[in-house]
Amino acid sequence: MTRDELLLGEWACLGLLYDQRTHGFAVAAELRPDAPIGRIWSLSRPLTYRALDQLVERGLVRPVGSEPGDAGPERTVLAATRAGRARMRTWLRTPVTHLRDLRSELLLKIALAERCGIDIASMLDAQRERLDAQVATLSAAAFDPSGRVVDPVALWRHEVACAGQRFLAQWRG
Repeated sequence: MTRDELLLGEWACLGLLYDQRTHGFAVAAELRPDAPIGRIWSLSRPLTYRALDQLVERGLVRPVGSEPGDAGPERTVLAATRAGRARMRTWLRTPVTHLRDLRSELLLKIALAERCGIDIASMLDAQRERLDAQVATLSAAAFDPSGRVVDPVALWRHEVACAGQRFLAQWRG
């Protein structure tokens, strides 16, 4: 990963600030394991603040004010910058590369795109095409001509790709 790439937790934080100004404590609450986004990708409060600091350092998020805390110090209100919003739109519209990232990254992209009102239909079409190609390649690697399994890893990846195909076929058709 290059210095310019974001971690999935940073993308989650940026997505939560895409169209809503709020403070880190509220972002952390959205990333708890029982919250809608946190069900997909959760972060502890310290890791959320660390991700927010990284986004500020990169100029993708900026402080825009403060408000009183419920029982503690002032809370810094953050908002996505123009550059942060542009990066988010680009990321959401880019298909997931690796099969291992379907469960986390693809689901996070879908959830954040819906939350932010960003159309990702063309990304989903591209993701379907990518999965179709992966299924064909992995099928050839997993099975011999008689249909017997010859590579358990290729079989596993084939099944994950097939599950991804079924998910995308059912998700908004």
